[in-house]
Amino acid sequence: MRYELEEGTSTKRGAQWDGSGVNFALFSANATKVELCLFSEDGKEELERITLPEHTNDIWHGYLRGVGPGQRYGFRVHGPYEPEKGHRFNPNKLLLDPYAYAHIGSVIWDPAIFGYEMESMDDLTFDERDSAPFVPKCIVVDPNFDFSGERGRKNIRWEETIFYEAHVKGFTKRKPDVEEHLRGTYAGFAQQSVIDYIKSLGVTSIEFLPIHTFVDDNYLLEKGLVNYWGYNSIGFFAPDPRYAADRTNTLKEFKELVARYHEAGLEIILDVVYNHTAEGNEKGPTLSFKGIDNASYYALVPDKRRYYINETGTGNTLNVSHPRVLQLVMDSLRYWVSATSVDGFRFDLGTILGREIDGFNPQGGFLKACSQDPLLATVKLIAEPWDCGPGGYQVGGFPPGWAEWNDRFRDTVRDFWRGHAPASALASRLAGSGDLFNRAGRKPWASVNLIAAHDGFTTNDIVTYNEKHNEANGENNNDGISENRSWNCGVEGPTDDPEINALRVRQIKNLLATLLLSQGTPLLVAGDEFGRTQQGNNNAYCQDTDISWLNWDLKDRGKQLLAFVQEVIALRHKFPILRRGRFYTGVYNEALGVKDLTWINATGQEMQERDWADSTTMCFGMLMDGRAQKTGIQRPGDDATLLLVVNGYHDLVEFTLPSSYGGDEWALLMDTNLEVNRGGTHTLHKSGEQYQVTGRSVLLFALKSENAQAGNY
Repeated sequence: MRYELEEGTSTKRGAQWDGSGVNFALFSANATKVELCLFSEDGKEELERITLPEHTNDIWHGYLRGVGPGQRYGFRVHGPYEPEKGHRFNPNKLLLDPYAYAHIGSVIWDPAIFGYEMESMDDLTFDERDSAPFVPKCIVVDPNFDFSGERGRKNIRWEETIFYEAHVKGFTKRKPDVEEHLRGTYAGFAQQSVIDYIKSLGVTSIEFLPIHTFVDDNYLLEKGLVNYWGYNSIGFFAPDPRYAADRTNTLKEFKELVARYHEAGLEIILDVVYNHTAEGNEKGPTLSFKGIDNASYYALVPDKRRYYINETGTGNTLNVSHPRVLQLVMDSLRYWVSATSVDGFRFDLGTILGREIDGFNPQGGFLKACSQDPLLATVKLIAEPWDCGPGGYQVGGFPPGWAEWNDRFRDTVRDFWRGHAPASALASRLAGSGDLFNRAGRKPWASVNLIAAHDGFTTNDIVTYNEKHNEANGENNNDGISENRSWNCGVEGPTDDPEINALRVRQIKNLLATLLLSQGTPLLVAGDEFGRTQQGNNNAYCQDTDISWLNWDLKDRGKQLLAFVQEVIALRHKFPILRRGRFYTGVYNEALGVKDLTWINATGQEMQERDWADSTTMCFGMLMDGRAQKTGIQRPGDDATLLLVVNGYHDLVEFTLPSSYGGDEWALLMDTNLEVNRGGTHTLHKSGEQYQVTGRSVLLFALKSENAQAGNY
């Protein structure tokens, strides 16, 4: 190869092409030498091995004039192999650049990819075999690629946001209106038919399961399975090529996907895994960080540095307390925002990122860095606020500006609809979980409400199975949680019983209506809108099969549920009072003469302490007064007044419609016991009238009032 080696610069990590050559820079505080390895286009032949000439502030760097985009490369890093001191350098192992923007190839589980002699299972031994034939290679990319369409973000207001969790592959793998060679790819997800469908739902923000490059665990491959969900990252800057229709242009293909969704007014959110990597514990492979500077990149047991702190349950924990590791994560986040224009991030096991020496700290280094960053201030930041470590459960504990997955919402709603939670427990969840989030000026949108997610039962399976059925995972049904907070309505699994099937449809509607009509930010899982099933599998992390892929052959039941979800989402968008920017207080505002929220019992009167204390109270109403103050400015609101009626009782309840200021007629907008009202006309009912509320159902009424402007009812 013809190139000219120069000193280069340490200012930016990774491989940076400037039009004339490439600057390579790698952080390692404990290395003694770093070699850059250049490979052929197919990644099979090592063409050159060049020692990086300069070492500045723990950064090893050099510039190769004449090298450009498309070049395959990796690193070999020299240093002490002293596992008991935390050092695992082995220059026989080809290492991925932590800042690589693209990868090619996949991990082949040969013994050579381990830094020790794997056959001995003694990690104190030193392996001399070359791992290059068995590991992916990095690719130099052109940073100047421009989108063929609109690239600016839409910045959808939090109050208007509805998340839609989807898997890039599983969503289109069986979608008949996507060309077969594009199914399961970024390009397939960017097809107009897919965008049109998502737009028709009314959701605003697609939350992708991890797309950072990740590794399939060997124990899964040996069973014919894969790491389908992708929570096993090895590259924080590179989109995984397995989802690309054109793998040589993976980054371009992903950027085009983002552009297409922005043109449609939709957001793209990435589920990111910065808490651990695919290198596992001391017995795991050496693919990147472990061989570059194990003692810096990973949290090690202080007095036994051979071993890893494992607060993730995966074998290792990324050490974001180290300034260079923190910089890596922050650089990665900023890269995805600035280079690909994504609209936000959901942080897997987010509590770990806030851990300091003394445990979780909402003012920890990573959370402080995010809070002050001007670029990240323009996107959505969502935490999964728990991990496996001590004090790991932190729902409501993240700083202002963050949203958090609210599993208390999930558990309470599931329990209520199976008869295991009282009305008092459900009420606070309907009202935005102010008991958890109403502090420091946080808003109801900070609570990301969910009924189901990628892990656990689908909403259909919540009402179809009492027990998990994970036999397909090859672990004798021992994996996955056993407590699902589910109720099968009387029969385990599918049935031909029409009464049970009708009840299951109504229960699905109840769960989804509760989700979509509660204060906070709803998260809907792709396929739940038409009753997708995983056949009772509550841990389908390894199922790249029909168990996980969406089945688009919708029967009447699926079409009915889809129409219902579209109707309820349309109601949420139409009536701002369902997505307020202020928490309800239930306190009478003397200046305005209005009470923002009143809880109503079945007699049409305000709920009293005895009603809340009565465990048999399963039918109640949530009266949201449209005149209530909407912002910090003390003035009356102009929203519609709505009444949400929830009946968790198994039988019919005669519910007296309450009196409310501004009108005496209530229009029925939705009843989970009725078919979708496609005509747009709503039956009217007088205040004081008894409405027969079907057992296990949800209803929404609007008061016909001259006060209402927003929502126009």
